[in-house]
Amino acid sequence: MTESILVPSIESRLAGLIEVSRRAKIEADIATRHIVKKTVTISREFGCEAYPTAEKLKKILEEKSGEPWILVDRSLIDAVAKHHDMEAELLHNLGKRPRWLDDMFSSLSPKWKNERDHFQLLAQKIVAIASGGNAIIVGIGGAIVTQSMKNCHHYRIFGSMEHRIKSISHRAKVSPAEALTLIEKRQRSREKFIRDFLDKDINDMHFFDMLFNNDRNSPEMMAECIASHVLR
Repeated sequence: MTESILVPSIESRLAGLIEVSRRAKIEADIATRHIVKKTVTISREFGCEAYPTAEKLKKILEEKSGEPWILVDRSLIDAVAKHHDMEAELLHNLGKRPRWLDDMFSSLSPKWKNERDHFQLLAQKIVAIASGGNAIIVGIGGAIVTQSMKNCHHYRIFGSMEHRIKSISHRAKVSPAEALTLIEKRQRSREKFIRDFLDKDINDMHFFDMLFNNDRNSPEMMAECIASHVLR
């Protein structure tokens, strides 16, 4: 329950995702299409203000581009998976799985055989959404899974433990001690997920276009900077 408070409601985002995917399908069917739709990935140390930044970024990009953008995270993808018709339409609209994704799957460690199919489906959805553009992907290894995609820009938010404890305590309405426990648990889980399935270190700065210190940059400042970089 505590973590769900930090995640934006998915109802409107589900409808927005399908709308963005339908637009991508229509534009892909136009032979003269030359415009490449951008996708943003936001990675963060747990407790940093990724969601507030993503929501403000979505608003800025929609105002400046005149087009809808969608905020994508694990909860949204899980919700899509529960609606099989919606999932099928999404993958159909956003196109075929690229060859390099199959190469990535083939490199997965055999010891993760039981989780392999689940991760493949997750990665396929991430790539499908990213290829359609006008998406802001928060977490779920988005920066690494889409690293070779030319239309994607990657950003990482980090912060001091003091700042992250204060942020989680305020947003999730928990004590500093509870916030610290949650931060340590979730950060270990995220790093393990990326390391186990992709054999990568999400803290490697080379994956990202820009890094932001959340102690010194507010969500508004980060959103404005990312928008300027994406739309330049």
